Amino acid sequence: MVAATLTVENHLPADFIARTLRQDVATGLTADPKWLPPRWFYDDRGSELFDEITRLPEYYPTRAERQILTARAAEIAEVSAATALVELGAGACEKTHLLLDALRAAGSLRTYVPVDVSDGALRTASANLLWDYPGLAVHAVVADFDRHLGLLPVDGHRMVALLGGTIGNLDPARFLADVRATLRPGETLLLGTDLVKSPDVLVPAYDDAQGVTAEFNRNVLNVLNAELGADFETGAFDHVARWDAEHERIEMRLRAQHAMRVRIAEVDLTVDLRRGEEIRTEISAKFRRERVVALLDAAGFGLTRWWTDDDGLFGLSLATAR
Repeated sequence: MVAATLTVENHLPADFIARTLRQDVATGLTADPKWLPPRWFYDDRGSELFDEITRLPEYYPTRAERQILTARAAEIAEVSAATALVELGAGACEKTHLLLDALRAAGSLRTYVPVDVSDGALRTASANLLWDYPGLAVHAVVADFDRHLGLLPVDGHRMVALLGGTIGNLDPARFLADVRATLRPGETLLLGTDLVKSPDVLVPAYDDAQGVTAEFNRNVLNVLNAELGADFETGAFDHVARWDAEHERIEMRLRAQHAMRVRIAEVDLTVDLRRGEEIRTEISAKFRRERVVALLDAAGFGLTRWWTDDDGLFGLSLATAR
Protein backbone atom coordinates (compact mmCIF):
# COMPACT_ATOMS: atom_id res chain seq x y z
CA MET A 1 0.00 0.00 0.00
CA VAL A 2 1.37 3.38 -1.03
CA ALA A 3 1.40 5.91 1.80
CA ALA A 4 -0.34 9.24 1.43
CA THR A 5 1.93 12.27 1.23
CA LEU A 6 1.56 15.81 2.57
CA THR A 7 3.20 18.96 1.30
CA VAL A 8 2.38 22.47 2.52
CA GLU A 9 2.85 25.59 0.40
CA ASN A 10 2.49 28.93 2.19
CA HIS A 11 1.87 32.07 0.14
CA LEU A 12 1.11 34.39 3.05
CA PRO A 13 3.67 36.72 4.62
CA ALA A 14 4.19 36.15 8.34
CA ASP A 15 2.29 39.33 9.18
CA PHE A 16 -0.52 38.86 6.64
CA ILE A 17 -3.32 38.21 9.15
CA ALA A 18 -2.32 41.02 11.51
CA ARG A 19 -1.76 43.51 8.69
CA THR A 20 -5.04 42.65 6.96
CA LEU A 21 -6.96 42.96 10.22
CA ARG A 22 -5.51 46.40 10.86
CA GLN A 23 -6.32 47.52 7.32
CA ASP A 24 -9.90 46.22 7.49
CA VAL A 25 -10.56 47.87 10.86
CA ALA A 26 -9.03 51.19 9.86
CA THR A 27 -11.10 51.24 6.66
CA GLY A 28 -14.36 49.77 7.89
CA LEU A 29 -14.75 51.62 11.18
CA THR A 30 -14.03 55.01 9.61
CA ALA A 31 -16.60 54.44 6.85
CA ASP A 32 -20.19 55.68 6.92
CA PRO A 33 -21.96 53.39 7.57
CA LYS A 34 -19.42 51.37 9.53
CA TRP A 35 -18.60 47.78 8.63
CA LEU A 36 -16.31 44.87 9.43
CA PRO A 37 -15.71 41.87 7.15
CA PRO A 38 -17.00 38.48 8.35
CA ARG A 39 -13.59 36.84 8.11
CA TRP A 40 -12.77 38.19 11.59
CA PHE A 41 -15.48 36.15 13.31
CA TYR A 42 -13.21 33.12 13.24
CA ASP A 43 -10.75 33.05 16.09
CA ASP A 44 -10.81 29.82 18.12
CA ARG A 45 -13.97 30.84 19.98
CA GLY A 46 -15.65 32.05 16.82
CA SER A 47 -14.93 28.76 15.08
CA GLU A 48 -16.41 26.85 18.03
CA LEU A 49 -19.53 29.01 17.91
CA PHE A 50 -19.97 28.56 14.17
CA ASP A 51 -19.64 24.80 14.56
CA GLU A 52 -22.43 25.02 17.15
CA ILE A 53 -24.51 27.15 14.76
CA THR A 54 -24.33 24.49 12.06
CA ARG A 55 -26.06 22.04 14.41
CA LEU A 56 -28.91 24.38 15.40
CA PRO A 57 -32.42 23.49 14.19
CA GLU A 58 -32.82 26.90 12.54
CA TYR A 59 -29.59 26.69 10.54
CA TYR A 60 -30.46 24.67 7.45
CA PRO A 61 -27.55 25.33 4.98
CA THR A 62 -25.10 22.76 6.36
CA ARG A 63 -27.69 19.99 6.54
CA ALA A 64 -29.16 20.82 3.13
CA GLU A 65 -25.79 20.90 1.37
CA ARG A 66 -24.69 17.67 3.04
CA GLN A 67 -27.90 15.99 1.86
CA ILE A 68 -27.10 16.97 -1.73
CA LEU A 69 -23.47 15.87 -1.48
CA THR A 70 -24.47 12.53 0.02
CA ALA A 71 -26.94 11.88 -2.79
CA ARG A 72 -24.86 13.26 -5.67
CA ALA A 73 -21.19 12.72 -4.84
CA ALA A 74 -20.88 9.72 -7.15
CA GLU A 75 -22.45 11.68 -10.01
CA ILE A 76 -20.16 14.63 -9.31
CA ALA A 77 -17.13 12.34 -9.48
CA GLU A 78 -18.31 10.70 -12.71
CA VAL A 79 -19.19 13.91 -14.55
CA SER A 80 -16.15 15.91 -13.43
CA ALA A 81 -13.66 13.06 -13.94
CA ALA A 82 -11.40 15.11 -11.68
CA THR A 83 -8.01 13.75 -10.70
CA ALA A 84 -7.40 16.73 -8.39
CA LEU A 85 -9.90 18.25 -5.94
CA VAL A 86 -9.14 21.85 -4.96
CA GLU A 87 -11.22 22.97 -1.96
CA LEU A 88 -11.32 26.70 -1.24
CA GLY A 89 -11.79 27.66 2.39
CA ALA A 90 -11.29 24.05 3.39
CA GLY A 91 -11.17 24.67 7.15
CA ALA A 92 -11.48 21.35 8.95
CA CYS A 93 -12.24 19.50 5.67
CA GLU A 94 -15.44 18.10 7.21
CA LYS A 95 -17.45 17.75 3.98
CA THR A 96 -14.41 16.69 2.03
CA HIS A 97 -14.76 12.99 2.81
CA LEU A 98 -17.95 12.68 0.74
CA LEU A 99 -16.19 14.00 -2.35
CA LEU A 100 -12.89 12.23 -1.74
CA ASP A 101 -14.65 8.90 -1.22
CA ALA A 102 -16.64 9.31 -4.43
CA LEU A 103 -13.64 10.39 -6.49
CA ARG A 104 -11.56 7.52 -5.14
CA ALA A 105 -14.35 5.04 -5.88
CA ALA A 106 -14.47 6.39 -9.43
CA GLY A 107 -10.76 5.63 -9.72
CA SER A 108 -9.73 9.13 -10.75
CA LEU A 109 -8.50 10.80 -7.57
CA ARG A 110 -4.80 11.55 -7.29
CA THR A 111 -4.45 14.86 -5.46
CA TYR A 112 -6.33 16.90 -2.87
CA VAL A 113 -5.55 20.60 -2.54
CA PRO A 114 -7.12 22.22 0.53
CA VAL A 115 -6.77 26.02 0.58
CA ASP A 116 -7.19 28.14 3.72
CA VAL A 117 -5.61 31.13 5.47
CA SER A 118 -5.04 29.23 8.72
CA ASP A 119 -1.74 27.39 8.54
CA GLY A 120 -2.25 25.46 11.78
CA ALA A 121 -5.81 24.33 11.07
CA LEU A 122 -4.92 23.37 7.52
CA ARG A 123 -1.94 21.27 8.58
CA THR A 124 -3.99 19.48 11.24
CA ALA A 125 -6.91 18.72 8.92
CA SER A 126 -4.61 17.63 6.10
CA ALA A 127 -2.58 15.34 8.34
CA ASN A 128 -5.76 13.68 9.58
CA LEU A 129 -6.70 12.80 5.99
CA LEU A 130 -3.48 10.84 5.46
CA TRP A 131 -4.74 7.97 7.60
CA ASP A 132 -7.94 7.58 5.58
CA TYR A 133 -6.63 7.93 2.03
CA PRO A 134 -3.49 5.91 1.36
CA GLY A 135 -1.85 6.89 -1.91
CA LEU A 136 -3.42 10.36 -1.92
CA ALA A 137 -1.12 13.33 -2.47
CA VAL A 138 -2.32 16.15 -0.18
CA HIS A 139 -0.96 19.49 -1.34
CA ALA A 140 -2.11 22.04 1.24
CA VAL A 141 -1.96 25.70 0.23
CA VAL A 142 -1.97 28.45 2.84
CA ALA A 143 -3.44 31.40 0.95
CA ASP A 144 -6.34 33.84 0.79
CA PHE A 145 -8.41 32.32 -2.00
CA ASP A 146 -10.10 35.65 -2.65
CA ARG A 147 -6.69 37.06 -3.63
CA HIS A 148 -4.36 34.22 -4.57
CA LEU A 149 -6.25 31.93 -6.96
CA GLY A 150 -3.56 32.37 -9.59
CA LEU A 151 -1.07 30.63 -7.27
CA LEU A 152 -2.96 27.33 -7.05
CA PRO A 153 -1.29 24.14 -8.31
CA VAL A 154 -2.06 23.28 -11.95
CA ASP A 155 -1.35 19.53 -11.89
CA GLY A 156 -4.08 17.10 -12.91
CA HIS A 157 -7.62 17.57 -14.19
CA ARG A 158 -9.01 19.85 -11.50
CA MET A 159 -12.35 20.38 -9.85
CA VAL A 160 -12.45 23.51 -7.68
CA ALA A 161 -15.01 23.38 -4.85
CA LEU A 162 -16.43 26.34 -2.95
CA LEU A 163 -19.05 24.98 -0.58
CA GLY A 164 -21.23 26.26 2.24
CA GLY A 165 -22.73 29.21 0.38
CA THR A 166 -19.49 31.15 0.93
CA ILE A 167 -19.91 32.87 -2.42
CA GLY A 168 -22.69 34.88 -0.76
CA ASN A 169 -19.99 36.74 1.21
CA LEU A 170 -17.98 37.59 -1.92
CA ASP A 171 -18.30 39.65 -5.09
CA PRO A 172 -19.60 36.69 -7.12
CA ALA A 173 -18.91 38.06 -10.61
CA ARG A 174 -15.30 38.90 -9.80
CA PHE A 175 -14.72 35.69 -7.90
CA LEU A 176 -16.08 33.47 -10.67
CA ALA A 177 -14.03 35.32 -13.28
CA ASP A 178 -10.92 34.76 -11.15
CA VAL A 179 -11.68 31.05 -10.80
CA ARG A 180 -12.24 30.72 -14.55
CA ALA A 181 -8.91 32.42 -15.22
CA THR A 182 -7.13 29.69 -13.24
CA LEU A 183 -8.83 26.73 -14.92
CA ARG A 184 -8.26 25.04 -18.26
CA PRO A 185 -11.20 24.30 -20.58
CA GLY A 186 -13.01 21.17 -19.41
CA GLU A 187 -12.06 21.58 -15.74
CA THR A 188 -14.92 22.12 -13.32
CA LEU A 189 -16.27 24.23 -10.48
CA LEU A 190 -18.50 22.79 -7.74
CA LEU A 191 -20.38 25.69 -6.18
CA GLY A 192 -22.72 25.78 -3.18
CA THR A 193 -25.32 28.56 -3.16
CA ASP A 194 -27.93 29.36 -0.54
CA LEU A 195 -31.23 30.00 -2.30
CA VAL A 196 -33.79 32.78 -1.96
CA LYS A 197 -36.66 31.67 0.25
CA SER A 198 -39.15 32.99 2.78
CA PRO A 199 -37.73 35.38 5.39
CA ASP A 200 -39.54 33.17 7.92
CA VAL A 201 -36.88 30.54 7.16
CA LEU A 202 -33.94 32.81 6.36
CA VAL A 203 -33.96 35.18 9.31
CA PRO A 204 -34.07 32.54 12.09
CA ALA A 205 -31.03 30.88 10.50
CA TYR A 206 -29.13 34.06 11.40
CA ASP A 207 -30.97 34.88 14.62
CA ASP A 208 -31.56 31.61 16.47
CA ALA A 209 -33.67 31.27 19.58
CA GLN A 210 -30.72 30.20 21.75
CA GLY A 211 -28.70 33.31 20.90
CA VAL A 212 -25.68 31.41 19.57
CA THR A 213 -25.52 33.52 16.40
CA ALA A 214 -25.77 36.68 18.49
CA GLU A 215 -22.74 35.59 20.50
CA PHE A 216 -20.94 34.66 17.28
CA ASN A 217 -21.67 38.11 15.84
CA ARG A 218 -20.46 39.95 18.95
CA ASN A 219 -17.32 37.79 19.01
CA VAL A 220 -15.82 39.94 16.25
CA LEU A 221 -15.49 42.69 18.87
CA ASN A 222 -13.71 40.26 21.20
CA VAL A 223 -11.24 39.63 18.36
CA LEU A 224 -10.57 43.35 18.02
CA ASN A 225 -10.15 43.70 21.78
CA ALA A 226 -7.66 40.81 21.91
CA GLU A 227 -5.71 41.48 18.74
CA LEU A 228 -5.74 45.27 18.46
CA GLY A 229 -6.00 46.44 22.05
CA ALA A 230 -9.54 47.76 21.53
CA ASP A 231 -11.87 48.45 24.45
CA PHE A 232 -15.26 47.52 22.99
CA GLU A 233 -17.94 46.82 25.60
CA THR A 234 -19.08 43.70 23.79
CA GLY A 235 -22.27 43.25 25.79
CA ALA A 236 -23.42 46.76 24.87
CA PHE A 237 -24.26 45.71 21.30
CA ASP A 238 -27.46 44.08 20.09
CA HIS A 239 -27.35 41.44 17.38
CA VAL A 240 -29.40 42.37 14.30
CA ALA A 241 -30.22 40.05 11.38
CA ARG A 242 -32.19 41.68 8.57
CA TRP A 243 -33.52 40.42 5.24
CA ASP A 244 -32.91 42.91 2.42
CA ALA A 245 -35.58 41.94 -0.09
CA GLU A 246 -34.39 44.39 -2.75
CA HIS A 247 -30.88 42.92 -2.90
CA GLU A 248 -31.95 39.41 -1.80
CA ARG A 249 -29.45 39.13 1.01
CA ILE A 250 -29.22 38.75 4.77
CA GLU A 251 -27.28 41.43 6.61
CA MET A 252 -25.92 40.95 10.11
CA ARG A 253 -25.18 44.03 12.18
CA LEU A 254 -24.19 45.06 15.69
CA ARG A 255 -26.27 47.92 17.11
CA ALA A 256 -24.87 50.13 19.88
CA GLN A 257 -27.18 50.24 22.91
CA HIS A 258 -25.84 53.63 23.95
CA ALA A 259 -23.43 56.29 22.71
CA MET A 260 -19.84 55.25 23.25
CA ARG A 261 -16.25 56.08 22.38
CA VAL A 262 -13.98 53.14 21.58
CA ARG A 263 -10.20 53.28 21.48
CA ILE A 264 -8.36 50.83 19.19
CA ALA A 265 -4.75 51.18 20.27
CA GLU A 266 -2.94 49.14 17.59
CA VAL A 267 -4.32 51.27 14.74
CA ASP A 268 -4.28 54.52 16.72
CA LEU A 269 -8.00 54.97 16.11
CA THR A 270 -10.83 56.37 18.19
CA VAL A 271 -14.33 55.40 17.07
CA ASP A 272 -17.44 57.27 18.22
CA LEU A 273 -20.76 55.46 18.00
CA ARG A 274 -24.18 56.99 18.48
CA ARG A 275 -26.94 55.21 20.38
CA GLY A 276 -28.58 52.89 17.84
CA GLU A 277 -25.73 53.15 15.32
CA GLU A 278 -24.94 49.88 13.58
CA ILE A 279 -21.77 48.15 12.39
CA ARG A 280 -22.44 45.79 9.49
CA THR A 281 -20.57 42.54 10.04
CA GLU A 282 -21.82 40.28 7.25
CA ILE A 283 -23.60 40.30 3.92
CA SER A 284 -24.83 36.87 2.89
CA ALA A 285 -26.35 36.99 -0.58
CA LYS A 286 -28.97 34.43 -1.59
CA PHE A 287 -29.41 33.19 -5.13
CA ARG A 288 -31.93 31.99 -7.67
CA ARG A 289 -30.98 29.38 -10.24
CA GLU A 290 -31.28 31.85 -13.12
CA ARG A 291 -28.84 34.23 -11.45
CA VAL A 292 -26.33 31.44 -10.83
CA VAL A 293 -26.54 30.40 -14.49
CA ALA A 294 -26.08 34.00 -15.66
CA LEU A 295 -23.08 34.58 -13.38
CA LEU A 296 -21.43 31.34 -14.48
CA ASP A 297 -22.05 32.09 -18.15
CA ALA A 298 -20.61 35.60 -17.88
CA ALA A 299 -17.48 34.19 -16.24
CA GLY A 300 -16.93 31.58 -18.96
CA PHE A 301 -18.57 28.51 -17.43
CA GLY A 302 -21.39 26.34 -18.66
CA LEU A 303 -23.77 24.80 -16.14
CA THR A 304 -23.39 21.03 -16.33
CA ARG A 305 -25.51 19.88 -13.37
CA TRP A 306 -27.84 21.60 -10.87
CA TRP A 307 -29.12 19.96 -7.71
CA THR A 308 -31.11 21.05 -4.67
CA ASP A 309 -31.97 19.38 -1.39
CA ASP A 310 -35.41 17.85 -0.93
CA ASP A 311 -36.87 21.12 0.38
CA GLY A 312 -35.29 23.38 -2.25
CA LEU A 313 -33.39 25.40 0.34
CA PHE A 314 -29.87 25.10 -1.07
CA GLY A 315 -28.37 24.72 -4.55
CA LEU A 316 -25.27 22.88 -5.69
CA SER A 317 -24.04 23.41 -9.23
CA LEU A 318 -21.33 21.71 -11.27
CA ALA A 319 -20.05 24.02 -13.99
CA THR A 320 -17.50 23.36 -16.74
CA ALA A 321 -14.95 25.90 -17.94
CA ARG A 322 -15.44 26.67 -21.62
